[in-house]
Amino acid sequence: MKVKKIPMRTCVVTKEVKPKKELMRVVATKEGEVFVDPNGKKNGRGAYLTLSLAVIEKAKTTKILEKRLKVKISDEIYETLKGYL
Repeated sequence: MKVKKIPMRTCVVTKEVKPKKELMRVVATKEGEVFVDPNGKKNGRGAYLTLSLAVIEKAKTTKILEKRLKVKISDEIYETLKGYL
């Protein structure tokens, strides 16, 4: 029996490599839309975050998502991420 490969992704804040299902994806489209993608399937540039309050707060203060996605991130996105905790 063949073993199924588990997709791994890196958290942009902690730099930890974890299974994709343990991380939350934030997506920026070419049109400038930014949203949280819990399924990890939407089109656009994505960045992964570990779902913990400390990581979300650090991402907000360091503006790492803005640097990675190259768009302005509103506070609403961070509140949405906190809602998934």
